[in-house]
Amino acid sequence: MKQKIYWIFSVTTAMAICILVMGFDIALAQQSISSSLGVIPYPSKGQSPNQQNQDEGECYAWAKQQTGIDPVAVAGAPPPPSGPAVGGGERVRGAARGAVGGAAIGAIAGDTGAGAGIGAVAGTMAGGRQARQNRQSQAKQAQDAKAGMVRQFNRAFGACMEGKGYVVK
Repeated sequence: MKQKIYWIFSVTTAMAICILVMGFDIALAQQSISSSLGVIPYPSKGQSPNQQNQDEGECYAWAKQQTGIDPVAVAGAPPPPSGPAVGGGERVRGAARGAVGGAAIGAIAGDTGAGAGIGAVAGTMAGGRQARQNRQSQAKQAQDAKAGMVRQFNRAFGACMEGKGYVVK
C-alpha cells in the first residue's frame, strides 16, 4: 500500500513539473512582436494589451509591405558560402605569381625549377590568406546589410506604432 501511494505521488509530481515547464515554454513563445524586434512601445493612450498586440500585428504587416523587408526572413538567411571550394581563384593566382617570381629568382641562382616550385608554394599560401580575408570581408558586409535592413524595418514599424498612439523607443 505504501509503495502504491509513493508511486502515485511520484507520478503526480512528475506531471506537475512537466506542466509547469510546458507553461513556462509557452509563455516564452508568446513574446510580443515589439520585444522580438527590440522596439519598446508605451501605450500613451491607455491601449489594452490585446489592443497593443493587434496594433503590433498591423504595424508589422504595414512595415513589411512598405519596406519589402521581413525581419524573420532576414534573420534566417543563410550565411555566405565558405569552405575549400571558396577562394580557389586566389590560391591559383597566388601560385602562378609565386611560380613566376620564384622562377626569376631561381634563374639568378641557377635553378629555375626549384625556384618556381618554392615560389608556387609560397604563392598558394598567400592566395589562401587572401581568400580568408575576402570571405571575412564578405561576411561582414552581409552582416552589415542585414542590420541595415532590420533598422529600416524597425523605423517603419515604430512610425506605424507612433501613428497608433504609442511612444516608441
